Amino acid sequence: MHPFIFREILSVTMILFAIIDVLGAIPVIIQLRQKAGHIQSEKASIAVLVLMIVFLFVGDELLGIIGLDVSSFAIAGSLVIFIIAMEMIMGITLFKEDHMPATVSIVPLAFPLIAGAGTMTTLLSLKTQYQTQDIVVGIILNTLFVYLVLKNVKWLEHLLGQTGLAILRKAFGIILLAIAIKLFRSNTHL
Repeated sequence: MHPFIFREILSVTMILFAIIDVLGAIPVIIQLRQKAGHIQSEKASIAVLVLMIVFLFVGDELLGIIGLDVSSFAIAGSLVIFIIAMEMIMGITLFKEDHMPATVSIVPLAFPLIAGAGTMTTLLSLKTQYQTQDIVVGIILNTLFVYLVLKNVKWLEHLLGQTGLAILRKAFGIILLAIAIKLFRSNTHL
């Protein structure tokens, strides 16, 4: 086993932090918490950690087994993000409320919002540039940060207030919509 390289860990952590963008997802997380009643931060964080580590080790093979390529996977994730963005911008509800509380911490929060197609494809490309154990440390550090944000979402909601939340929800809805479209366009070969 190779020794840990601090510079690599720092690089991987920063790249994943930018891709995961949990701070940018705060308005979406707050909206999901309001719909579901509460978010199970431990459950969501563990799901994020497991998804990223499993995908790091078997992502290419897993997609190959079910006959998918990374582009198809990314397009599916972009459609879910598109729907969430439309909900935020238009103030409509497309996800069924009756199934929300039990599953919101996993879908759509852990996947595809936090550990989505962008994160997964980034992990596959990081694997070609960095040592695996350094990537795992970067994943763990990002998961801890995600956990802290999810655990304090009520406090963040209180801090922002109703008006702040409404403004952020619309603004981030548009940003999320743009991310969904970019993800879709960069993975379609039209």
